[in-house]
Amino acid sequence: MPPEVFGLVLVAALMHAAWNAIVKASGDKTLTAVMVAAAAAIISLPVMPFLAVPARESWPFLALSVTLQVAYYFLVARAYTVADMSQTYPVMRGTAPLIVTLVGMVLLGEHLGGIALSGILVIAGGILSMALWSGGATNRTGLRYALMNAFVIAGYTLSDGYGARLSGAPVAYTMWEFVLTAAPMLAWALLRRRSSFLRQVREGWHWGLLAGFGTLVSYAVALWAMTLAPVAVVAALRETSILFGTAIAALVLRERIGPQRLVAACMIAVGAGLLRLA
Repeated sequence: MPPEVFGLVLVAALMHAAWNAIVKASGDKTLTAVMVAAAAAIISLPVMPFLAVPARESWPFLALSVTLQVAYYFLVARAYTVADMSQTYPVMRGTAPLIVTLVGMVLLGEHLGGIALSGILVIAGGILSMALWSGGATNRTGLRYALMNAFVIAGYTLSDGYGARLSGAPVAYTMWEFVLTAAPMLAWALLRRRSSFLRQVREGWHWGLLAGFGTLVSYAVALWAMTLAPVAVVAALRETSILFGTAIAALVLRERIGPQRLVAACMIAVGAGLLRLA
């Protein structure tokens, strides 16, 4: 993996953890998730006319990814409503690379070397360890939502990894995806919870805009990287966002992080180093 790709994926990981923390810290997490998706779409719209339209071959993958992304946002909101970010975020982000690796090797025909595969497994093991070593009672409902979302994340990661390659324009592909994802979410919010959503926008539009920018740039970088490196490797490296997410959960959200999770963080760092050598 080229060093510039490696570095940008790590920046994307930081931005991903940050926008998740904004959703977690909000009052109504479902409406905040809608606001984040809408903000990403608003940022994308003025740029889209200047970009090439994704190739027709990528459209079926785009449609599948949009469906999964809608589910993803709502599951993120539900998980953060009932459980800590430091418990659910690792499970969501840690289980997905294992699924992506197995499916990517079988369906996409990607052949990973021993170092890359070891890095993926070490990162996934470290993230899952963070969830299991919670230092207290584990919220089973939150973990169920997190595990469900892990499969959703794996689904759109594989779909987008292939779709972005076929699109011939990964940045445009990303922006189309965010606009199409926001449309049904925004329609739901305006039809079902109009007054609450408008109040949420008035009070927290700046946070929504910041989080929308974070999710848009984070995912655009990841898709761009997937056109230059194996999907499974990029997906696993991006999951180092848990390092940033853990720090934010401890320092900003004031969640308790035990010493066991520091060990798990070191595992993730080692895994990232292995991926850098791949």
